[in-house]
Amino acid sequence: MTENPLNTSLTLSDEEVTELIRSLLHKEGSWVDWGKKCQKLQKAGYLAQDIFEQTGFQTSQQNLIIVAAQVYDSLLQANVSEDILAYCRGPRSDVLYEFRILNQDQRAAAVELAYHKRLEADEAKDAAKAIQEFFRLSQVPADFTKVAGDAVAYQCWKRARQIKDLQDRSRLIAKGLRFAQSATSRQAIERLLSDFTITSSRSAPLLPLHRLEEEEELSRVVGVVGKYPITKQELESVDKIIAEEPFGIITYSGSGRMVALPGWQAVLKAIDPVVIVCNSEQLPINVLGKTEEVLVIVERVIKQWDVNSYFLVEQENKLIFQWFEEEPTIPLLGQVILVLRPKRILDENNLIEPWQMDD
Repeated sequence: MTENPLNTSLTLSDEEVTELIRSLLHKEGSWVDWGKKCQKLQKAGYLAQDIFEQTGFQTSQQNLIIVAAQVYDSLLQANVSEDILAYCRGPRSDVLYEFRILNQDQRAAAVELAYHKRLEADEAKDAAKAIQEFFRLSQVPADFTKVAGDAVAYQCWKRARQIKDLQDRSRLIAKGLRFAQSATSRQAIERLLSDFTITSSRSAPLLPLHRLEEEEELSRVVGVVGKYPITKQELESVDKIIAEEPFGIITYSGSGRMVALPGWQAVLKAIDPVVIVCNSEQLPINVLGKTEEVLVIVERVIKQWDVNSYFLVEQENKLIFQWFEEEPTIPLLGQVILVLRPKRILDENNLIEPWQMDD
C-alpha cells in the first residue's frame, strides 16, 4: 500500500493497519465503523485508491461514509434518541451525508424528520437545503414555525404560489401537507387549494463572483475582520485603512490582519470595505462546484436596501449574509460587493523563476 506523507497526521503500527484492512474487508460492524476506519487509514497517509484495492470500498463510498460518520457523531452530541440512531445505522449513510451542510441542531431536527417521514437520499437532499435556507431567514414567515417539517412545507408553499400548472402546483401542495408540522402551516397550504392567485417572485441575484487570475496594476489593502461566523462587535472593531497617494502607502497603528485585493472597480471605489473569510458553502447560495475558502468583501458604508444585493445582518448575536426580496425591518450592517475565490495558477514556480527555452 502506498503512503502519502503530505496527508499524514496519524501514526499507525503495521499491526493496526493490518487489522483495519482485515476488518474493512470483512465489513465488520456498521457503516459508521467503516467510515471511521477509512478515515483513520487516510489520516495515516494511505491513499483512497489503495484502500479500495485492499478492501473493496470505492473512493466515492469512502468519502460518503467518512462524512456521514461525522454527521452521526454530531447526532450523538445532540442527544438524539436511540430509536433514531438505530434508524441511521439502518443503514442511512446516504441520508446523513446530505445533512452535512447543516449545523448540529439542524442535523438533529433533520434526521428526526427523515426518521418519521422515511426519507430517501434525494428527498433528504431537498429537505436539507430547505432547512438551511429557512433557518437563515431573519424572520420566521407568518403561519410557519421554526421546525424542520415547517421549513420544508414553507418551501413547497412558496413555490406552489408561483406555479401556474395545476398538476405541478397540486404536487407541491401535497408535499407541503406531508411535511407540515404545525396546524397554522397546514392551514396556510390548504388555502392554496381554493386560492389560485399566482404570486410573482424575484429571482435571487447572482453573487458578484470573481477569481484572482493574475496580478493587477492597481491594488488595495483591506482589513480582515476574521473567519465566518463573526459578531457585530468584531465587524465594527476593524479600523478603516487609508492609503496615501500616489503610491498607496499605508500607515496603520491598529492590530489585526490585512489583505491586498486586486484593483477592480468595485474594490477601488469602496469607501470603507472590510474582508470576511468563509467557506463557499456558507454563502447564501451555492455557486461553486466544490467547497473552497473565499473572501467576502463588505462595504460597511452602504446600509440602504437594494434588491439586487446581498447584505450583512445580525441574527442570534451572529452576522449572516442575506438577500431580501422586500425592504427588511432589521438594520443592514453592510453590502456584499465582491466574493473573491483563491488564485488558480498551475505552476507557481513559473512566477519566480526565469524563463528557460531549449535551443
